[in-house]
Amino acid sequence: MYGSEVRRYRNNAGMSLEALSGVVMYSRAHLSRIETAEAIPPPDLSEKLDACFGTDGHFGRLYGVARREIHPDQYRRRMELEARAVAIVHYAPFVIPGLLQTERYARAIFTVCNPSAPAGSIDDLVTARLSRRDILKGEKPARLSLILEESAITRTIGGPGVMHEQLRSLLTWVESRSSLVQVLPHSHGAHALLGGTLALWTLDNGTAVAYEESITTGHLIEDPEKIRWWAQACDVLRAYARSPAETAEFIRSVMEELPDEHHP
Repeated sequence: MYGSEVRRYRNNAGMSLEALSGVVMYSRAHLSRIETAEAIPPPDLSEKLDACFGTDGHFGRLYGVARREIHPDQYRRRMELEARAVAIVHYAPFVIPGLLQTERYARAIFTVCNPSAPAGSIDDLVTARLSRRDILKGEKPARLSLILEESAITRTIGGPGVMHEQLRSLLTWVESRSSLVQVLPHSHGAHALLGGTLALWTLDNGTAVAYEESITTGHLIEDPEKIRWWAQACDVLRAYARSPAETAEFIRSVMEELPDEHHP
């Protein structure tokens, strides 16, 4: 429906794909694939289309529906719940979580995890991941509390340039109006959440849901007792993690140690 609406409004306006491309700054080929539902609409396209056609948020509303179809069936329920979250507590031991990944960092991860995938497939995965950040924007963004292990900061993914860009972006989220990021030092040792990734969501109706993830599987948990236990474990980790100011200092120190990719 999104693609057919783009085509309908473009034709009604007497615009060619080339003309629309010059307005929204996406290639003719990309727009053609969006119109035929072969490509996922990028997160910023809807606002440009509404401005171009004077459609008063029509494409923004369509995108809100279309973005749910971006994800495979086994993840759709997870994405729908995350989109309803008003508060998120996230523990991530190995990589920067998807909500805060830059385009190049996400692409590097998807490429290494899907070495035989065609470029268009990787593009769609990256677009889907970037679209999730919408919940951290707007007048009432979800509140994010993120606990990262040191290895998520020090492991270079995609090369020094990609990692430097990712860490620079992460710095803007360390202590903002909608987020708080803390790094747990290796010196803390063992703790209750070792071995996996955990997200706790408080939904718009006040209920709590957890999502536990390993390398290839993920599980939604709605058992209140388990969620309370995990919430307590996250509280303990926050207490032992670096403060936001110390976290920012640590991230900057890692950035300074990254080699200049132009002068190895």
